[in-house]
Amino acid sequence: LPAAARSRLAMLLADRSAPGRGGPRSAPDLAELLPQWLALANHHGYRVPDALLPALLDAARARTDLRPEALTLGGPRALWLARLNPDWKFALRGTAGRAPTALPEPSGAATGPDDEQRLWEEGLFAERVSLLAAARHRDPAAGLALLSGTWSTERAEDRLMFLDSLRDDLSPSDEPFLEQALSDRSRNVRATAAELLSALPGSALAARMAERSRGCVTLTTDEVPDGEPTTGGEPATGGLTTDKSIAAEWITVRPPDECDSGMQRDGIVPKPPSGRGERSWWLGQLVEATPLDRWSAWFGGRGISEIVALPVADGWQADLHAAWCRAAVRQRSAEWCRALLGTPAVAPVTAGEAAPAAWRDPAKLLSALPARERAEWVAEFIASHGLSDAFRLLGVCTVPWAEPLGRAVVDALDIARDAGSYPWSFSGVMGLAERCLDPAQADRLEVLTAIPDESEGAAPGAGGYWAEAFQRLVGTLRLRAAMQAELEPA
Repeated sequence: LPAAARSRLAMLLADRSAPGRGGPRSAPDLAELLPQWLALANHHGYRVPDALLPALLDAARARTDLRPEALTLGGPRALWLARLNPDWKFALRGTAGRAPTALPEPSGAATGPDDEQRLWEEGLFAERVSLLAAARHRDPAAGLALLSGTWSTERAEDRLMFLDSLRDDLSPSDEPFLEQALSDRSRNVRATAAELLSALPGSALAARMAERSRGCVTLTTDEVPDGEPTTGGEPATGGLTTDKSIAAEWITVRPPDECDSGMQRDGIVPKPPSGRGERSWWLGQLVEATPLDRWSAWFGGRGISEIVALPVADGWQADLHAAWCRAAVRQRSAEWCRALLGTPAVAPVTAGEAAPAAWRDPAKLLSALPARERAEWVAEFIASHGLSDAFRLLGVCTVPWAEPLGRAVVDALDIARDAGSYPWSFSGVMGLAERCLDPAQADRLEVLTAIPDESEGAAPGAGGYWAEAFQRLVGTLRLRAAMQAELEPA
């Protein structure tokens, strides 16, 4: 690390362990900047100074969100040190998901295929997970062969984590192995294998699920008198007189009558959660595992927006659309996510039961969109509906927030300040802004740090509290800018 960055890390780790923060409320919260600092340091390929490694492991022990980045920054020495202290045993297990690193075996570095095989068979769990991730990234088939060789002797919880590590480099060549895993003795392993197979649209499991879904969800067309309601509940509006008939179309849903052994082997969980009907539970699992491109073929070549707009008979729309939402996220289909989200300006601002199914968790749909489009969508949502329903949406936007999202958040906070209320109800959004706004915005926000004149009807002292909040925001942005500069290679 450069000297300035090394000093900064020591300060961040010391602040984390301080018994209490006695500084002013406008001072930045250094503990909340540690995750971002670690990510930036790893982006540049640095490693932690040896003297700070114990403090870094202590920080990762206390905060699970720090562990992937902290262990990447610590590298092989972090695992070596963790073997010597039971307090750091978390580092020896459960490290799946962090960036692959080359890890040494206890007696020396793995330099060839024989050493790699020995490390796979004898290494610590964290070393094996990292080795599998690196091998899969380099050669997916070779990585899968490594896992297949010891699969039958692995513990159930280890099989689950190894299987989950296949996600990033998943390919059709993994299908035979995953099909075998559908018969695993562990229910969680079977469920994960089924989920991975359903993410491969060309897999045999996806085809089986599609065939089942096709028997449950169909397009119905009928001739009805103009102006009469259809089965889906919508009136026909093709003409002005009642002596004409037009073609009305709607989706008819007939969920499965049972969850047979074949469905269960393919990952369908037979018992629904409390309060959920069995048949709707089975239907949702079938639809979310069906390749999304099948629906256009089954529904006469219609586009995605046309399919989503079709009425659904007998109250099944919420279940069907919720399953489509899960399928769109699992299959990373931006087109389906756009259609299910709709236009942000007219989107409902509640995630309650009265809202369309897509709006019970719109953040997941947004996560499948490109970063720039995601930011623009959320910015328009905030401009139309304000900040109160936008917190989770902001959490899935790429950091730093792209314009116009940053401007929309600041404008909404400024409007809230002018309304004369206290800033405490916006503390969550303000905290996100400290970590996610572009640091280059600090100078532009300086004007908001002054105490405004209190308007009639404003809460007593609210202007002063808002000034403190914006002072902290500006100070944090400037500190983040300094952190970035310190980590830049010379």
